[in-house]
Amino acid sequence: MNQTIRNIQLTAVLIVLISTVVAFFLEMRDMYFNRDITLADLLLMFIYIEVIGLVRSYWETRAVRITYPLVIAITALARFIILQDKESDPSNLIYISVAILIVAIATVIIRFRNSKYLKIDKSKSGEL
Repeated sequence: MNQTIRNIQLTAVLIVLISTVVAFFLEMRDMYFNRDITLADLLLMFIYIEVIGLVRSYWETRAVRITYPLVIAITALARFIILQDKESDPSNLIYISVAILIVAIATVIIRFRNSKYLKIDKSKSGEL
């Protein structure tokens, strides 16, 4: 049963990888034909690259490092800010900026928690 679930997971990860690579090249094609490259396009490309890195990390370790999705979330939120039009409510900018700050702080806390400077015993990490 565990092997079946593992195979389903690996198949799903492979589908995510193929979909991301296809989307990456479709975006490249659109930028080429439109002869226009915007900051939003570049941030979308970074999101694709980060997803590919997440898939690579999962494929090698069979585990997802929580910092990868957090970095992807920060990039996606930054892209969302850039894509907002001038008629949108200014308070939305504040809310999204606070969300980016919260996710960034969470990323720092998670990385610092696993740091050797805190001298946390990894065998007792279940207590954290």
